[in-house]
Amino acid sequence: MSSVLQTIVEKKHYKFISGKDMTWQEAVQVSTESLVADGSVSPDFYKQIVACIEKYGPYMVFEHNVAMPHTTENAEGVYKTGVGFMVCENLIDFGKDEDGEEKKANLFFTLCAENPSEHMDNIQQLSNIFVNEDLLDALAAAKTPEDILEAEKKYPCDDE
Repeated sequence: MSSVLQTIVEKKHYKFISGKDMTWQEAVQVSTESLVADGSVSPDFYKQIVACIEKYGPYMVFEHNVAMPHTTENAEGVYKTGVGFMVCENLIDFGKDEDGEEKKANLFFTLCAENPSEHMDNIQQLSNIFVNEDLLDALAAAKTPEDILEAEKKYPCDDE
């Protein structure tokens, strides 16, 4: 079975953004573009993610400048389960959470899922990545799909 990072590369679900300042809304939209390109989601899918963040705050921005944009399972406009990966040279400011903590990200793992089981499988695989700080640092420096695979090879996750 392929790892989530291998699947991202195989399906070309990646983007590398250099030197561009974006709002968090723009970043969420751009993070879905590789998923739109192969028909995994509709072009408007990102609007549901933006609406969730506007309603609930930046709940999907974690330690180490990682964001996991997603919305509820079976969201409208999802045609296939997938994970999109985007690395931005610049940090994207999502504002503050309910505790007043600043939330910024430059690593995006954008989820879309056809069913709750696949959604949870993706979250489980990603959680293994999110606790691997060496891997996250290497992914933040990635500029090519080969860099993604090399990072995973150098800093493997325990549960894959």
